[in-house]
Amino acid sequence: MKPARYLALGDSYTIGEGLAAEERWPVSLAAALRRDGLAIDPPQIIATTGWTTDELDAGIDAAAPRGPFDLVSLLIGVNDQYRGRDVTAYVHAFAALLGRATGFAGGDPGRVFVLAIPDWGVTPFGMQSGRDVAAIGRELDAYNAAAQAICAAQNVAFVDIAPLSRARGGEPGMLADDGLHPSAALHAEWARLALPVARGLLSRA
Repeated sequence: MKPARYLALGDSYTIGEGLAAEERWPVSLAAALRRDGLAIDPPQIIATTGWTTDELDAGIDAAAPRGPFDLVSLLIGVNDQYRGRDVTAYVHAFAALLGRATGFAGGDPGRVFVLAIPDWGVTPFGMQSGRDVAAIGRELDAYNAAAQAICAAQNVAFVDIAPLSRARGGEPGMLADDGLHPSAALHAEWARLALPVARGLLSRA
């Protein structure tokens, strides 16, 4: 039996800004799936720190991944919010990217899952940014609610890492050295939350 192929699409939260490659949550997730007895290749990751939805779209074009993949994840939008884009613009861009993700999964939404956007306002960087951290939280809640609704309509699994990230994302042990991006410990928590979903999708496939 050939190992499953996994494509992870995103931004700094997927590439793991400041982390070693093996500490990124998609890599940790694949390792956990292998420990569960599922054969899966290391993920192909298309993600760069700072990417917005349109930059990820262009990045996918440049990387030209070859499907079909057995598993595809998507985590995108924090930089759209950071740059002040409203939720309506995000909805259209996210829906288009989700469509691309599903296409890479052979057109099967049952092989795709989405992770919620963490709230960067709880981090030391956010607290010292001079921006209204309550407003950051409200805007990201709106982004996540919209993404979750789109996923529900398209029968795509949604992994809500936002509550845990908000509760613990400001802890020193959960932060990289820049005081903004998550540490390996928080990436491990995201992989833990995603594991049962990914396992279920692969088992179904």
